[in-house]
Amino acid sequence: MAKHLTPQTIDALINQALAIEDEQAQEAGALGFMARAMVQATLPHRAVAGNEFERRNGNFTLALQAPSKIGLPYGSIPRLLLAWVTTEAVKTKSRELELGDSMSAFMAELGLTPTGGANGSITRLQNQTRRLFSATVTASYEDDKQIADMGYRLADKSVLWWHSKDPEQAGLWKSTVTLSEHFFNEVIDRPVPIDMRAIKALKQSPMALDIYTWLTYRASYLKRPTVIPWSSLALQFGSDYARLRDFKQAFIDELKKVVLVYGQVQVDATEQGLIVKPSLTHIPMTRGKP
Repeated sequence: MAKHLTPQTIDALINQALAIEDEQAQEAGALGFMARAMVQATLPHRAVAGNEFERRNGNFTLALQAPSKIGLPYGSIPRLLLAWVTTEAVKTKSRELELGDSMSAFMAELGLTPTGGANGSITRLQNQTRRLFSATVTASYEDDKQIADMGYRLADKSVLWWHSKDPEQAGLWKSTVTLSEHFFNEVIDRPVPIDMRAIKALKQSPMALDIYTWLTYRASYLKRPTVIPWSSLALQFGSDYARLRDFKQAFIDELKKVVLVYGQVQVDATEQGLIVKPSLTHIPMTRGKP
């Protein structure tokens, strides 16, 4: 369930928003990217039963499959990982990415603080990293004229030389992930520009992260106000909710956080759905490019 905004959360988000306004992402070294497929349809927000999961966005469907002994990725950490690998792949133009000299160094890249224990950030990062890079994706598009399906692994190989008991210690070898060729091509083909400071500010909420990346993507091409029914938004963002009214309230709560960070976006929540209006992208566009 979404949590209502506390004064402390509001203050933190406003401070981050002010910092973003003071210095653009490129100048702050915070320009990031997200793969379009992962913006159009999203990962689970919380743990789900079974080894398959599906999200729909209009004619587009994203289905995830996972090995039974590993499980599906869920929550904020896989989203932070996706933003990081997409950004690194765009910057380096390489399928093989190095994950830092130590676990602690990599966690800092993601905006995470190392904490121990069964439910600590160290355990969760190890678990979710393996889940994400072991997952298989099936992206489907279907309309009256065609049906197209494409299946691929996110990563061909991941090797993690991390010391969970001593996250500061460097491994004997570099920890790496090698993206699959198809996912790499998906990543570098028109990725969605994002501000990594906004991603880190919203990292406590998977839904807020999804709403942020989706809205800045929509802002890049929207020409007129569009009403998106709550039922459609629930298929894209809210399969965790049995009742539409519960999803609607959760979405509105998380949207408030996003608007604090992404002040340029123009949206109105109505009884019928969300009205999204043409807005400035969160990353300024110059001649069609961030």
